[in-house]
Amino acid sequence: MRLQGGGLSVELPGGWEGEVLGGGELTTQAEGLAERRVVAHFANFPLPAERADFGAGAVELMRPGDAFVVLFEYGPEAVGQPLFASEGIPRITARDFDRNALQHGIPGQSGLQRFFTVNGRAFCLYVVVGSHIDRADVIPQINQVLESVVVG
Repeated sequence: MRLQGGGLSVELPGGWEGEVLGGGELTTQAEGLAERRVVAHFANFPLPAERADFGAGAVELMRPGDAFVVLFEYGPEAVGQPLFASEGIPRITARDFDRNALQHGIPGQSGLQRFFTVNGRAFCLYVVVGSHIDRADVIPQINQVLESVVVG
């Protein structure tokens, strides 16, 4: 299944679902027109309708073998900053995961966070796996999703 939105496109493998939120223009009273940033969620388990940008509301439902992937776009002010110096969407390995890298620590889970720039847009990749011990089993699927992401 191909998802598109906010200048981002991704091909999800069977058994995965996702949503791309944001993009386009957002009107604010204080600033006139501002760019709405993209937040994309991809998972190999059913995503709840209500969830926070970095997965609260979804990660609590995860079981071993589950993966939750977030692409969170920062504003143009982040482009060129040292934190976002890495170019291109990262690929991940089992060594990248840390039990202490979670927004909300849940026993058994682990995660990772990487910052990067692609096509002049600054992003954070945030990934949570349902089982730190079994994380290697789901990494090929996660990388398949990441390899299919196109940022315009």
